[in-house]
Amino acid sequence: MKHGKKYRESLKKYDGTGVFPLPEALELVKSLSFAKFDETVDLSVKLNLKKSQSVRDTVVLPHQFRGEKRILVFCKAEKEKEAQEAGAAYTGAEDLIEKIKGGWLDFDIAVATPDMMKDVGKLGMVLGRRGLMPNPKTGTVTFDLKTALAELRKGRTEFRADKTGVIHLAVGKVSMDPGKVAENIKTAITEIKRKRPADAKGDFLKTVSVSSTMGPGVWVSIKDEE
Repeated sequence: MKHGKKYRESLKKYDGTGVFPLPEALELVKSLSFAKFDETVDLSVKLNLKKSQSVRDTVVLPHQFRGEKRILVFCKAEKEKEAQEAGAAYTGAEDLIEKIKGGWLDFDIAVATPDMMKDVGKLGMVLGRRGLMPNPKTGTVTFDLKTALAELRKGRTEFRADKTGVIHLAVGKVSMDPGKVAENIKTAITEIKRKRPADAKGDFLKTVSVSSTMGPGVWVSIKDEE
């Protein structure tokens, strides 16, 4: 992959081999960022997983850095008021399903009550590709809409290991206080470790790195975060 001049210039400050305690790694990420916009700080955690193992859950980070999310709730008429009072931007049943089939996707998160999933499942190809399909494992299929939406509005976000066993998760902005970003990272790592499969062997965390949207990754000392 060919990188631009600014990326190559930033690499002169870091050769890509050093491993740092988290506070130092975040300071380095900040110094390596070069975009004109406020870059996102991304966490990458490589897990020691077998092909048959997976890790997926959600986490509420203590310090938020994103704007208000537009939440859509698939529910029957008797649950619409609860959803709306809890902060849902859109509520409905078959009407919303038909609207989405027609190409409308003007929302960030989808939640569904369990009795709607048979019909919502028809949108699998559309919602699944975009990571919007409600799922019980991530708390987005539930009758307790008040609790679910309260957590989602606080910033509950999903994490999952990809096919190579790596979890990628946005944890802050370059402009944020590094201490707050560090707290977000520690919270995320704690939740990731809690999802260690019972039959996982050896060290669960293989590598941890942080980076800005456009900048290079910086290795973090795992032993400091265990």
